[in-house]
Amino acid sequence: MAHESQAGGIEKNRSFSSILYSKSDLKGGSLQLVKEPLNGQVLMVLSVDNNCSATSFDMELCAEKLKSLGVQVAEDQWRRLIQDAVLKPEVRRYMFYNSRIFQIAIAVIFYVSLWTNIYSTVQLSSIRRYWEASVLVTLAAVAVTVVVILVIDRHQKKINMNTDVRLAAVNEIFIKHGLILGITDALDGLHNILQLWFVHFSPERCLQSLSAHIMDLQRTRGSVLRHSLDQLCVVMEAVVQPDPGMDEEKEASREESPLLSSGVNLNKEHAVVTCNELLHLVPEGPPEVMAQQLLVIFSGCYVRLLVTGRLPRAVAGGHLEHSNVPCLCQFIETTTLNPQQSWFMGR
Repeated sequence: MAHESQAGGIEKNRSFSSILYSKSDLKGGSLQLVKEPLNGQVLMVLSVDNNCSATSFDMELCAEKLKSLGVQVAEDQWRRLIQDAVLKPEVRRYMFYNSRIFQIAIAVIFYVSLWTNIYSTVQLSSIRRYWEASVLVTLAAVAVTVVVILVIDRHQKKINMNTDVRLAAVNEIFIKHGLILGITDALDGLHNILQLWFVHFSPERCLQSLSAHIMDLQRTRGSVLRHSLDQLCVVMEAVVQPDPGMDEEKEASREESPLLSSGVNLNKEHAVVTCNELLHLVPEGPPEVMAQQLLVIFSGCYVRLLVTGRLPRAVAGGHLEHSNVPCLCQFIETTTLNPQQSWFMGR
């Protein structure tokens, strides 16, 4: 099931139009024709019901729309990458457990259990008026629940290694054609809907600005830059390769061992040994290469925050002339390279 949604809702329409439009245009009730898409403009949204694991994005319809936009990419390549990035069962389960509907359920359960525990504790004290105790318990439970919800919401504004970074391989292909992708979830009744957003983005100016910023950091504050980039890492499971010399010794000892015990030893010796390795997403290199890698890695997070309205307002002018939100390079410089400095104004 695939359809377009530009105002946060889910509009069931299986025919794509060749007209380019943005979310703000639809909110005003009119379509504004544009010759060239603007940076940050939503071009297409694919949706799928996350409650049904058998469904997937309509890739055929997506390919037709991409061709109408002039994006010439081999379908087999990006289709496989999207399937691996967001449609694997373990990824879809993770997104469901981090979805809004699941968080609402957790918040309700947390509030009820917290209220019950606090009320039971208060009953042991000297408060005799039950209505006073109920009011105090309710206020305390509401306050703690709100704090927990705010902490969860703040955590969701950061890059998610399990979803945003998984789209890096797809964005590495599409960013060359002026597109970046992001994944979000929405509520449609009791259904959790996954939405794959295609946003226009020309990386040239952001790449130049970010490369110059990285070059300046390498020259003046190299240790600070390295510390910031070291935070961008993932844990990979790697197979430990045995030493060939040890294999020869094991083979010789196996020939001398009793026949009945060789079967047991054989199974133990052929067991796969794995270890966890820390993989840095942005290794040290030329500023332009590092900037390109950062743009690709943060594209998914940027799109997710952009389409959900969670990006703060930008104080300094960026590369999104039609909007007051930061461009991609500003977002990276503020959140990763210069976390102690803020170019943004909170809403």
